Amino acid sequence: MAETEQQPTTPEPPVSAPALPGPVAEIAAGYAFGGEALDLGAALWDGVCHPDAPVRIPLAVLNRHGLVAGATGTGKTKTLQLIAEQLSAHGVPVFLADVKGDVSGLSAPGEDGGKVRERAAQTGQEWTPTGFPCAFYGLGGTGPGIPVRATVTSFGPVLLSRVLQLNRTQEQSLGLIFHYADAKGLELVDLKDLRAVVAFLVSDVGKPELKGIGGLSTATAGVILRALTAFEQQGAAGFFGEPEFDTAEFLRTAEDGRGIVSVLELPAVRERPQLFSTFLMWLLADLFHDLPEVGDPEKPKLVFFFDEAHLLFTGASKAFLESITQTVRLIRSKGVGVFFVTQTPKDVPADVLAQLGSRVQHALRAFTPDDAKALKATVRTFPESAYDLAEVLTTLGTGEAVVTVLGERGAPTPVAATRLRAPESLMGPVDAAALDAAVEGSPLYGRYARAVDRESAYERLSADEEARAAEAVRAAEAKAAGRTTRARAPEEEPSLVEQVVGSGMFTSLARSIGTQLGREIGRSIFGTARRRR
Repeated sequence: MAETEQQPTTPEPPVSAPALPGPVAEIAAGYAFGGEALDLGAALWDGVCHPDAPVRIPLAVLNRHGLVAGATGTGKTKTLQLIAEQLSAHGVPVFLADVKGDVSGLSAPGEDGGKVRERAAQTGQEWTPTGFPCAFYGLGGTGPGIPVRATVTSFGPVLLSRVLQLNRTQEQSLGLIFHYADAKGLELVDLKDLRAVVAFLVSDVGKPELKGIGGLSTATAGVILRALTAFEQQGAAGFFGEPEFDTAEFLRTAEDGRGIVSVLELPAVRERPQLFSTFLMWLLADLFHDLPEVGDPEKPKLVFFFDEAHLLFTGASKAFLESITQTVRLIRSKGVGVFFVTQTPKDVPADVLAQLGSRVQHALRAFTPDDAKALKATVRTFPESAYDLAEVLTTLGTGEAVVTVLGERGAPTPVAATRLRAPESLMGPVDAAALDAAVEGSPLYGRYARAVDRESAYERLSADEEARAAEAVRAAEAKAAGRTTRARAPEEEPSLVEQVVGSGMFTSLARSIGTQLGREIGRSIFGTARRRR
């Protein structure tokens, strides 16, 4: 029987991926960077997610600052978590303020589940549960965390005036008080030091010193004194003191090369937003004060997320806003990127907004006339695009955002509606026991946990007052005994410099302040100052 002749088979043509819609293809090309980049998610068009059009941020431009905005519940916190994870994985340290107490999950692997897997498939993500190296801090020891304290001297008069809610005239007067303390070598470590200096200046003995300062009235000094007393009664004294926190701790990396995520736990002070937002500004100003110029590095030395940013700007004076603008403009050359996190771009002054290179805008609401106005203002801040942004911004789902960033050449990328990737760490807080164990196991805990109250302005002025009281008692006793005390000749009256040099405190002050007695401390932006380390 003859064999059946087999007919040659025609090979199946390869299955090609469907062509991307024109606007999506433009997005894919606009985010195709050659260098290292963070993966945010995949482009959305007409409700369809396109994993072949990834949306990314070049690592090299993250010192050009950014904005993460959106209404409550739209996923801003998870976006911060996603960006922080990838920065850490690239060896970049991160600072985050945890206002609600739900960011501590960064330290633990995420929980697998259907929704996570679905999101990963939609965005082309290879999702792996991963925890990241974290350090947890708390303001002045409030709540869990390594205590973060500042000395009053380094915090400066401008920032302190804001937390004391002083008006412009009182702020200028407080600046004169700091000038006096700096010039006289009276170091202000904690609030009682400042209160002692102000009380001295309004006392009978100290009033002549006011003439040397100029422009400081007894009445205004009294207002400042009352504000300090009220501030202490609110429990704020613990935020100021020593050991003062060294913001260089935020620049650390773990042994495996990943950047450490520094999480400032703020739930205990979330009802005092002006206080914690001003402290965040001090941390940023202190970094600016200390870090050297590095230009535009291949990757940032630190990315600083400024949560609840609108609280920083609300009611701020013109001088305060100018200082913020200057800090943001200049700190990028020191390798620090700043992301402001708030509800709408209108919460951020135009001069600051103009310096933000990356934008991640979550959904906005348009329920009221004010909401509609904010929506229109937000749309105008984006480059031209193929999207109807007014519609897109009100229809985005949770975990979706409109994105535009600076490309590797410094030009804005196309506007992209984006479905964001799922964080790989735990999307929620770790339990209290795990958080406490992480804090107490930190190598920094022993360095900062216990407050130190050394000799400073309060002790110096108290000693002087005791000496004057003792001298008065001796004079009274001599008069009662019928004796007279020899009055010291005017030319023999010791100067303030002689008094301080003659005291046992002089060596301590000279060593801690790092300046010569009688020479005013040099102050940076916001009037902040830092002793030499």
